[in-house]
Formats: sequence, structure tokens, C-alpha cells
Amino acid sequence: MVPETLRELLASARSLLLTSHANPDGDAIGSELGLARALTALGKRAVIWNFHPAPTLYRALPGHEGIHVGGQPPPGFPSAFDAAVVLECPSLERTGLAERLRELPLVNIDHHLGNEAYGAVNWVEPRAPAVGVMVAELAGEIGAPIDEATADCLLLALVTDTGGFRFSNADPAAFRAAARLIELGARTETVSRWLYESQPEGAVRLLGEMLATLRRHADGRIASVHLDAAMFARAGAGAGDSEGLIDVPRSIAGVDAVALFRELAAARWKISLRSRGNVDVERVARDFGGGGHRNAAGCLFEGALESARETFVGALARALELADGD
Repeated sequence: MVPETLRELLASARSLLLTSHANPDGDAIGSELGLARALTALGKRAVIWNFHPAPTLYRALPGHEGIHVGGQPPPGFPSAFDAAVVLECPSLERTGLAERLRELPLVNIDHHLGNEAYGAVNWVEPRAPAVGVMVAELAGEIGAPIDEATADCLLLALVTDTGGFRFSNADPAAFRAAARLIELGARTETVSRWLYESQPEGAVRLLGEMLATLRRHADGRIASVHLDAAMFARAGAGAGDSEGLIDVPRSIAGVDAVALFRELAAARWKISLRSRGNVDVERVARDFGGGGHRNAAGCLFEGALESARETFVGALARALELADGD
């Protein structure tokens, strides 16, 4: 249920800054763009500011070109904004913009377990299948119309955060939300084309580079892959072209957990974790300062690749043991 304090704040605000976590995913981008469109339809100003650009996969979404990107704030900050709305981000530090965002009143809208309740207003619904679904509910509560393009953005948020309705959060509420968004005009064919039929050539070549690194562990139940700077260069790919690639090793029969190690800088790695069923990778990521959901989570790691592989394969093996004991 949308808090009354949130409805009151949005009713009185004239100009809002929207943001999400660094390295934004589909739920982050879809929710931001969807909420920005809903607020604009009410006559309010909404500016999106993200630390990192959107992955290539999401650059077809309407309004993407207007996102302000980088460490420097948009013009007029902070005086031009009444509040900052942080979407799909369990801690303010994960935005990459925490120090500047604290200059504004904060609204925290999220569905992650372990959210730190860092806002002056907090709306956290761990049972929500995606923040995009929460944005759709919020739009209804504040009387903001959802048009076709807005519904498209929010449906993409839902599809990506449920893994195409394959993850454990693809519950009846997720399908009801999808049906409602389609009733509001979301185009399933368009969203599917954006996600599954619009890959740049570099992303496809990067997939080949990644699969060449595939290893199996724990009697084949764990898979690990990595991507380093040289692989991106050979593929002609950018950082955003790795979005979704982890789902390929996850699809291997018998694999219950996957770790993807993506090089950010020398001896610095972004760790993406995926799993099936009740194998809890959120707990693994949280132990290393990250977070996410039971079947999809991530964190950062400092050290050599083999050290990262040994650390996280071991952690995933323990997660398998815990799941087997349930």
C-alpha cells in the first residue's frame, strides 16, 4: 500500500529528481522512465540522474535519451528540485551519488530484502515482483495516467526482474500486474523485441568470448564465467553489452547457480550471481556488501580473478548445501 506521506509529498512537489542504483538494470531503467512519464503527465518536472549509462539493451525505451549520466548533477541541482526519488536501490551508497543526493529530501521506493530505510519517506515492499509494479500502483494512487509508452516501460521492468517470468518472484501478483499493464496499453511484442531481438553485434560476439571461459564446479551444479577488458575490446562491445549474458550459463541443465565476473578495473570485479529454486544468492552477495534477490544478486570484489572465482564458487557451494538441507 502506498504510504500517505508519499502521496502527500508527490502532490506538493513541482520538480523531482529520479535515480536508481549504479549499473542500472531493466527494473531500474523501466521504473525511472515510467515514473518520469507519469509525473510529467501530472504537470510536474521529472529529471533522471544515473551514475552509469543504461545498458545498450534498454536504450530503445522512450525517454532514454534524456537521462542525465555521470558524477556531476544536472543543471540547477539541488535548488531546482523538491526531493529525490530513489528507485530499486536498497542502500543510498549503491547509487554512486549518495553524497550529493543527501542534499535533498529522499524518497526510497524499493522491493529488496535488507533495504536500509534511508529515506525521509520509505515505501519498501519485498513481496513486489518488481519496482515497476510499485510505480504502476503509485501512478494509480496519485491519479497519473499511464499511456502506452509508460506501460511499455513498466512491463519491461517487470519482465526483466522476473527473468522473463522464470524466477521465483513470478507469482500470481506478477502475472496480474502484467495483465493490468497490457490492459493499459503495454505492447508485449514491442517489449519482447527490445529485450530479445535487438542485441547489437558486439553483445553477441561478447557472448562467444564469455562462453569460452565456462567452467563447471561442484559436480556441475555451479557454473562460472568471466569477462575482462581484452574480451570487450575483441568483441567491439561496451560495458552495457554484458546485460543478460549470465542467463545463458544459467540455462545449462544441472546448473543451479552461476557466477559472472566482469572486470571493472585492474583487480576489481563486478560479481553477478544467479540461481534456481531456493538457492539463495542474495545472502551470498550481502555477505560481500552487495544485495539483490534470492535468485539474482550482485556485489563487488577486489583481488585477482582466481581469488574471486575461488571465493564465490565456495560461497555458492555453501548456498547449495543450505538449499539441499531445506
